[in-house]
Amino acid sequence: MMAACVLCRRVPRLRCLPGLRKEFIQAQHVHVKRLDETDDLEGKERVLQDQEASSLEGYRLHYNPTSYHHSMWNSAASTDSEEDEQFLSALTPTFWQQSNRYSVSCSRHLSSSKNTLLDLAFNKSPELETPSVLSHHRKPTTPDVKVDTRAFLKCRSAYAAFTLDLTQRPCSIKWEEAVLLLKKVAVLKGSLKTSDVSQIFTELSRLHPDKMSLVRSDQRFIMLLRYSVEHLRLFTEHELLEVLQAIVWLDMPSTHTVLSLYEAELSRRVHQMNLHQLLLAADLWRCIGKQVPQFLRHLYESVLLNLGQIGVPELVQLLYIMGEGRKCPTDLIRPLEQLLMRHLPQLYPEEVGIVCLGLFKSQTSISESAVTCIVDKAYALVEEMSDFAMVNVLKFLRFSYLYHRLWMEAMAQEVPRRAHRMGIQGLMHVALACSALHCHNDNILMAIAERVPSLASQCRSKDSCKLLWAFGTLGFQSVQSSSFYPTLIASLRQRKAEFQRYPEHLLTGLLGLAFVSQFPKDLIELALSPDFVNLALKSTQLELKKDLFTLDRAVALELPQWTGPRLSSELREDVAKMLWKFAQSDVCQKPEVQEAESALRDLLGGETYVHKRMILPHTRTIDLEVHLDSTGQPIPVNPESHAPTISHEDSSTKSPNNQGWGKKNLGVTLTDDLLAQLMNTKKSIEPLTQSYTLKPTSLHRVEQDEGESLFNTGLDLTSGITKALTKASRLGSALQDSEGTVKLAIQVPSRNHYCYQSQQLLGLHVMKRRQLKLAGYRVVELSYQEWFPMLRKSRAEKLAYLHCKVYNSLS
Repeated sequence: MMAACVLCRRVPRLRCLPGLRKEFIQAQHVHVKRLDETDDLEGKERVLQDQEASSLEGYRLHYNPTSYHHSMWNSAASTDSEEDEQFLSALTPTFWQQSNRYSVSCSRHLSSSKNTLLDLAFNKSPELETPSVLSHHRKPTTPDVKVDTRAFLKCRSAYAAFTLDLTQRPCSIKWEEAVLLLKKVAVLKGSLKTSDVSQIFTELSRLHPDKMSLVRSDQRFIMLLRYSVEHLRLFTEHELLEVLQAIVWLDMPSTHTVLSLYEAELSRRVHQMNLHQLLLAADLWRCIGKQVPQFLRHLYESVLLNLGQIGVPELVQLLYIMGEGRKCPTDLIRPLEQLLMRHLPQLYPEEVGIVCLGLFKSQTSISESAVTCIVDKAYALVEEMSDFAMVNVLKFLRFSYLYHRLWMEAMAQEVPRRAHRMGIQGLMHVALACSALHCHNDNILMAIAERVPSLASQCRSKDSCKLLWAFGTLGFQSVQSSSFYPTLIASLRQRKAEFQRYPEHLLTGLLGLAFVSQFPKDLIELALSPDFVNLALKSTQLELKKDLFTLDRAVALELPQWTGPRLSSELREDVAKMLWKFAQSDVCQKPEVQEAESALRDLLGGETYVHKRMILPHTRTIDLEVHLDSTGQPIPVNPESHAPTISHEDSSTKSPNNQGWGKKNLGVTLTDDLLAQLMNTKKSIEPLTQSYTLKPTSLHRVEQDEGESLFNTGLDLTSGITKALTKASRLGSALQDSEGTVKLAIQVPSRNHYCYQSQQLLGLHVMKRRQLKLAGYRVVELSYQEWFPMLRKSRAEKLAYLHCKVYNSLS
């Protein structure tokens, strides 16, 4: 009764503090949360409701799932879109080589007639909250693999001045001592001084963690919170930081309304605090697990004014804070890069790892030379790095999309050596980095594939699906590991419920499987079901239409007997138009494509014989389609072209050079040997096969003469010889349709279609060529190793090259 009277007497006084009364009314509800495992860019929360909450009037439960929520704090995936790779496009570095929300809020008003006291506010914010570092530190994501994400703080004693060491808990006090402190609050009431409040907070924070829940639910502790808010303006900066540190150890929920008031007060005092105090406050907020954009904005402004005070530990901690805040101000990037390059030689292995993680999480794009220097430093220290730091470097390379040869060679040694002790999330990020960098290394992939089955029980749907995507992209075949794909497919089946929250994960995993010709029918039926399609299309943050379209069309081609659900024709047409519109403004404008199209028109007799289009729109790349009849003559294929074309016979009579070359018997027969000489290549120019093991042809740059007609053979290549190049060859055993027509799908790929320094195509493009054959096409590959150098050569040489590629592919 005494405590109740105190509440009734004190609450009206909140009116004299602007905004506080409203905040405390909003805080009058109960919501208890526990943390499940967390990830770098995406938290996974599990909420346990208080046992008494169901009986309270006015209780509201709001469930609002979204896919890969892209806020300023949670972009990802990268990254994970990282990952991951879908959601970094807006902030990609200028030197790129190329190319969960589960929110629960409860609200109830407390009746003063029941003498009910103000309860703690444990409501999950729908936008800015992240898991508490303290809770994460106490509860590793996997029971057998412990990762210390703040190990870098042990590198230097200087960190102690502006960080909190979560491994050094204050000396414990007994419960009886805590009760005495709470009684003191009830006795002193409103006469508590700021020093008393901060001291009581500090002492209570020394209680054993098992007893903290008792303190947080005690009515007198709630009164203490109120008194601390009433005295906010009277606290010294030191006292404010003491209270904030105590809140960390008390493990208060990051969504408690009181914390927003503390953030506002600390933001107001930024200019009164030194750099170390600001960094400490930022670290405490991180330990609490609350995103504080207002405070961080002021912190960054202060850093710009105090760049001279930033040494190695301050710089590393600042980058760590930026990573956890998911943002780096544009005007701070250049000064930070300069500081980083200056202090880089002094960094320890774990500091290099946390620097990479901070740059990755904040999506900070620095210069290529700076990225190279950082990874050079990491390479020098790789054997001393923890698994966590090593994975962070890979994440940074994934974001920067920079292939560091020495580092990746080191990974071929380090990953197999470490894989047996790594957790599933670390292995997933290694695989994701390899796929983003197009690095197919059997040592790395086999080490991960052998480890994953033993970790299946710890795989989230996100981990399983991104592993499938990465391995499918890199063309890892099931024969290389008999248990890898079956284990992950079984894991997806066990976690179907998670796809209702994250539909993009299922599509990611199924596309990775499609790349390697695996189609689990029950999961595909789920993904193409009307309910799931509607769920996926509701995503405002991700464009999942394209993934649905790719899966749908792959099923149609590779499972011809499929009787399960399919996308509507309207949706398919809509996505196909969208993809073609993009291709017209991007791929179709590339010089290698335009030159190939133009040369093929000259070779075959006009634009009606070459059709530039997306034969398989779901594969998201274009083709140059050519049709030949049974005699090898081109057949008109381009419906968009209505311009009259001149036949070979007509054109020959109108060309003086043709007439002259035709009348004169020069004794020149256009043999394969001659063509090889014209192209400066070997005699036999074999077509690319499915294995894609053809070595690049040695092509020399030829300086063009005025007429672009002189070859190294000394032969004047007149238009007569050019005409001979355009004559059709006899068809061999080429694939023909019922009418004897041979359909060619001529590909003009870039190096980004292949694994790094390899002739092995990436998964999507392997699937495309497989499906083109199923659709009745013969694939002709103008590999970039051959065609790109040819762009610098004469027109006649290009025609000779294309003649060989087109007609040799028919034999």
